[in-house]
Amino acid sequence: MKYFTYEELTRSATAKKLHIDNFPYFNKEVFANLRALVENTLDPLRAAWGKPIRVNSGYRCPKLNAVVSKVPNSSHIKGQAADITTGSKIDNKRLWDLLIESSIPYTKVINEKDFSWLHISLDINNISRIKLKEVNGKYIAVQR
Repeated sequence: MKYFTYEELTRSATAKKLHIDNFPYFNKEVFANLRALVENTLDPLRAAWGKPIRVNSGYRCPKLNAVVSKVPNSSHIKGQAADITTGSKIDNKRLWDLLIESSIPYTKVINEKDFSWLHISLDINNISRIKLKEVNGKYIAVQR
């Protein structure tokens, strides 16, 4: 894990505000999934991008996920997803293009709220490279 840490992948302002302990402590599966996500997807993407990428949300314990997400079986709960941003919608679109044009493995990438951030997930046993965009709370498949 060259560019990302467990700390930033488990940090949550919402969890802190609500006094929710969001660290997975002894959950070996979550740690293994986070490591796979970073080593296979996030680190290679960051290296190709050549500039910092910020994690808005990574792992979410079930209690935190219930507060912040409408998706009860979110891949965030398993440590298989991160919401990331470059800091601008224009660069998030460029990052999307870079990921899609690369051979970097991912299960799903979602353009959230017109490139406000990207959701990237990786299930190492399912490299399906699904591309979606969020429109009015619904996810629509996109070709590019």
